[in-house]
Amino acid sequence: MMFWWDGELPAPAVRSIDEMRPVLADPSCEREVPLYFMYRDCAKSDADWRWLHGHQLRYDMTVIPPAELCGEWVKTKGHYHPKNPAGVGYPEIYEVLEGEAHYLLQSRRLEDVVLIKARAGDVVVIPPEYGHISINPTPDKTLAMANIVSTAFGSEYGEYEALHGAAYYEMCSGRMQKNEHYPDVPPVRYIDAKSGHGDHRFSRGPLYSLIGKREDLAFLNTPENYLPVFTVLLKD
Repeated sequence: MMFWWDGELPAPAVRSIDEMRPVLADPSCEREVPLYFMYRDCAKSDADWRWLHGHQLRYDMTVIPPAELCGEWVKTKGHYHPKNPAGVGYPEIYEVLEGEAHYLLQSRRLEDVVLIKARAGDVVVIPPEYGHISINPTPDKTLAMANIVSTAFGSEYGEYEALHGAAYYEMCSGRMQKNEHYPDVPPVRYIDAKSGHGDHRFSRGPLYSLIGKREDLAFLNTPENYLPVFTVLLKD
């Protein structure tokens, strides 16, 4: 059992190189072993699972072993979230459980591209209207992360697939390589992990401790009530 999880785990969904090929810097890259593992709809007890689903929420975990993919760091496929009934995009909240993560975010209108650096214990909120990928930027550390997200929608992968990935590829050399399939996009901004500050703060982790605390997670389904908080998340 992983040291950061003491409950039962469902069978993971496995992401292969063939599934990732459309979004890689080098689509011809070959790798025989799976790239990462997604444990969806996790809970340590039936009561926790019922609370989550009663509030239209899901707790997931993703494990990304270190890998270099023909010069690019291993990453998730990337997706956007649709708008909720109030017309505001669904957000998401992540926690790094082990290793290091780079979260590469891009706004739907492509006027902003942000790379958030996070370490074990850090919590990162993905604001409405931002697509995102998760990157393991290390040659020898497994990245494990948890997320809580609304169950009221399905992730949208189509734009990332159509444009062959995010606006930039993070290469193992440290260079952010622009994706030539995108129009003009701004340079990448770099910020450290944060979930707001003062009155403009979402709850701290660990994420699992928030299960049962409705007010701490209400923003995931009703982001329209938290717009002032979202405005500070991606500031330098």
